[in-house]
Amino acid sequence: MSLSSDPPHDDILAKEQAFHDRWAAGIDVDGIQVEDYFEACTAPENRFILKQLGNVQGKRLLDVGCGAGENSVYFGSRGAHCVASDYSPGMVEVALRLAEHNGVQVEGKVINAMDIDYPDNSFDIVYAANLLHHIPNPMIAIQEMHRVLKPGGKMCFWDPLRHNPVINVYRRMATDVRTDDETPLHINIVKEIEPLFSQTRYNTFWLATLWIFLQFYLIERVHPNEERYWKKIIKEQQRLKPLYTRLERGDRLLKKIPGMKRMAWNIAVVATK
Repeated sequence: MSLSSDPPHDDILAKEQAFHDRWAAGIDVDGIQVEDYFEACTAPENRFILKQLGNVQGKRLLDVGCGAGENSVYFGSRGAHCVASDYSPGMVEVALRLAEHNGVQVEGKVINAMDIDYPDNSFDIVYAANLLHHIPNPMIAIQEMHRVLKPGGKMCFWDPLRHNPVINVYRRMATDVRTDDETPLHINIVKEIEPLFSQTRYNTFWLATLWIFLQFYLIERVHPNEERYWKKIIKEQQRLKPLYTRLERGDRLLKKIPGMKRMAWNIAVVATK
């Protein structure tokens, strides 16, 4: 049975939809540099995913929770046949405008990630960026992504984790740019996913590199309600590159310490059906 008929979930989804529709109304697609969201030094999650996916030419790809469409447009520019889907109609419209602005063909569709309106075995790739922590039941969404994947297809996502104290302080401060019902993932979600797939690979990102967030707040005096830090790190990646590159070496060392991977800001997962 679809969870979309469950009143508590309906309430959460309605609030998420309204929040993202309001956000979409203020997005200027002219200012979006699509490549940076995958190739910038400050986009380690997507660089990890790209390495696992390889060539996407001719692949049918469902972008779940497409947001402004950076992901769909990027993959579409590299030859994938993309469906940009979101529960927010406003975001789907923005994604289609971004695709047109970049001369890329993308299909748009309003979709509930817990009840994906496609038959089994429809896609070679299902991609979700920063989506699952907005979902009332992430595992239901993952099961749906698994269902619509073809045999041998790949599900890939990245999302925030709940364990890092610095990020949890940031979340409590950034009340205007996030919704009340967001629930960052537990690192154990990897163990929950593994039985569904033939192979699951993951990594976590942003430990020492979280100093950049502290720099934004303590030194540059940018309040997280004034500018979304996770957008700022992409937009200003050239300025941040020397610092980020040094700090990333620290991340690699820290992640060798048992238990430290869970303390990262984000997790990225690529799982093969």
